[in-house]
Amino acid sequence: MNLVPAQYREVSVTEVPVPLEEGAVRGYLSGRPVYRRTRYVIARNGPASMVAEVGKESGQPLFSPVTSVTVLARADETALVDAPDIDTAVPTQLARAAAEHAPGARCVIVRGLYGHVSFILDPAPVRVRVLEVVPPWPPKLVDQLRRVLELSEDLPPVELVPELVDLRDLAARRPAAWYLFPGRAGQGAQDLETLLTPGGTTPPSPPEVGVSYLDEIPAREPWTLVGCARSRAIHDWFYGDEVPQVDMCPRNLARPGLASTAGPLLTKCCLLEDRVASDGDTVVVPWGASLAQIKDGLRLAVAARPVRSTAR
Repeated sequence: MNLVPAQYREVSVTEVPVPLEEGAVRGYLSGRPVYRRTRYVIARNGPASMVAEVGKESGQPLFSPVTSVTVLARADETALVDAPDIDTAVPTQLARAAAEHAPGARCVIVRGLYGHVSFILDPAPVRVRVLEVVPPWPPKLVDQLRRVLELSEDLPPVELVPELVDLRDLAARRPAAWYLFPGRAGQGAQDLETLLTPGGTTPPSPPEVGVSYLDEIPAREPWTLVGCARSRAIHDWFYGDEVPQVDMCPRNLARPGLASTAGPLLTKCCLLEDRVASDGDTVVVPWGASLAQIKDGLRLAVAARPVRSTAR
């Protein structure tokens, strides 16, 4: 599954004057010279394509005769799609193109960005669940993961499955007249200040709900803290008294699903400051993770639920 050439230069596209049948293609290619970097040949005849892996007499000279031909995908299993926005060096992008343009094909050849051609055979993206609290919008961790995957040539195809927890729904679990959130959460502050119940139409009682933000160190109010262990420590530092709390730590929210069969889960925790941690199928990155840490987390998540990948 997930066979993706390591580099597009390993792929040669050639028109063949023979039927796209295994014996005919093998006979045509055997003994013909190919570039020393060529490992895969996309044989074309009219609108149809077949994909084969070739062995060469030597990898040293610029060109060398083909000594073996192994058909990887027959013409009836193969689709060719034009997707000029797809970087064919990135497995996740190839898998996305396959799912969007040829979901029924076993092998999808993609003519993508810069006119480069590559393929994916037996696409089976690793499903990585991402537990995140919102706002802000877009969900930061999900957005970071997508940005990393758009450039990750050395990871197998990954499908992100966001599992979003709305802070308003968390707050509604403990109705209060005043809430204290860690910060304004960017453009999400206005959403928080509406504070509707999960049904989305009935305000909690009392109708007027106060909202403050811990990072502004506001004057003390009889609030309920919607925050994590770090938020509680900061609250204790500045106010030094007891406060009712709703836990919003994604790591803690994920714990009931640690043994889930739905795939690895990636989330975050502010108590991790400079490392990435894993616990079974759950991977945790720092709250303010860098893109490098995000990629380390993805590697651990993929390793937690491996899918056989023959990308080279």
